[in-house]
Amino acid sequence: MTLNTQQWLETDRHTIFHASTPLGQYARGEMSGRIITGAEGIRIYDSQGTELIDAFAGLYCVNIGYGRMEMAEAMYEQAKKLAYYHTYVGHSNEALITLSRRILDKAPAGMSKVYYGLSGSDANETQIKLVWYYNNVLGRPDKKKIISRDRGYHGSSVAAGSLTGLPLFHAHFDLPLERIHHTVAPYYYRRADGAMSEQEFSRWCADQLEAKILAEGPDTVAAMIAEPVLGTGGIVPPPAGYWPEIRRVLDKYDVLLIADEVVCGFGRLGAEFGSLYYDMKPDLMTVAKGLTSAYQPLSGVIVGEKVWQTLERGTDDWGAIGHGYTYSGHPMGAAAALCNLDIIDRENLVGNAEGTGAHLQQRMKATFAGHPLVGDCRGIGLLAALEFSSNPASRTHLDPALKVGPRIAAACLEQGLIARAMPHGDILGFAPPLVVTPNDIDDIVARTEKAVNTVTDELIRSGDLRAR
Repeated sequence: MTLNTQQWLETDRHTIFHASTPLGQYARGEMSGRIITGAEGIRIYDSQGTELIDAFAGLYCVNIGYGRMEMAEAMYEQAKKLAYYHTYVGHSNEALITLSRRILDKAPAGMSKVYYGLSGSDANETQIKLVWYYNNVLGRPDKKKIISRDRGYHGSSVAAGSLTGLPLFHAHFDLPLERIHHTVAPYYYRRADGAMSEQEFSRWCADQLEAKILAEGPDTVAAMIAEPVLGTGGIVPPPAGYWPEIRRVLDKYDVLLIADEVVCGFGRLGAEFGSLYYDMKPDLMTVAKGLTSAYQPLSGVIVGEKVWQTLERGTDDWGAIGHGYTYSGHPMGAAAALCNLDIIDRENLVGNAEGTGAHLQQRMKATFAGHPLVGDCRGIGLLAALEFSSNPASRTHLDPALKVGPRIAAACLEQGLIARAMPHGDILGFAPPLVVTPNDIDDIVARTEKAVNTVTDELIRSGDLRAR
């Protein structure tokens, strides 16, 4: 039986629970859906023949672009050889062993082992358990609190959702858990004191972290988790000097640093990892998305040597560690990751993220400098964001009821472009596949400019924005 688009959507509305969706509106047909039927390079296609440039790489994840047949072939060959076996009690497979060596060779110095899951959320759940176990081994049963940051994103499960610092992921879910705390985001554009330099603001952020640790009690604070660059919280690169200031505080109070590299890892910033770009010196790292470019679900927890030695001591005393997933180290995921890393290395996509990323930043700044609706244009590598303001000079926020960010994202769709309206602010985000070219960037920026100007004109006509 062949269904048309509306029939597919009708079945979808009656059968599927969609993420990040107004459930009632969608189920009643009050908001539209889209059936994706194909994709190639940086473009996706739907069942009605619409072609869209995906300037967000799915959800920051399709780094090598869509339609890579060698990825399908690598997974097929692995499936023929060994589609599945577990990794409990020392069982492994050749693809997984090879992959683990590749990851550790790319990671910062001092990383020791890799534990595998399927998503960034479950990897961060593992991180929490390891931090708690680590401190139990060291005889510090009270040192269990984990500090995250406002606007950080670390997943949407119970514990990982608690680490996330966005109200949308806490409200009505009884989150965050009581052992999870938050400190200020390194959001220089939204600083209260406009006279602060970036370095002064970084020091202030570190002072706030230290005050939080002291208020909770240093003997109760176990770890801090942070993205090298804030992702879903607004695509916010840290201000100058931020990571050295933070590292100084963590070292002072013996607090572990978990670098959440789910977005930044495997090239997006123009470096293998954000931790390397900013010299974060993490104790633990979380990876996912770019590890397989989303061709297969796979995540990883990279454990530093200091933590690993303590974990070994714990199992020597207490027996096998009580943690594991059925699909940990899945050979199909490992095969996909190996092929993905081969493509990234062979095509120098890390270098492309650096070079074409610099072009993205330059074109965005040149196009939107002085725009009456654009308060901030920021980014690094192939991450970029526009933040909208009713008065850019004073960094005045727009009335949330105007829904300017979502309106501009919708206007981008009208131009055949997918950019993401970020939560908790009027912010438009970009994270194109790492295969994007300078010509693609010029096209993306031109389409974005048309969309922003369309909504700007609407706001001026309605009196919600003054013409300049």
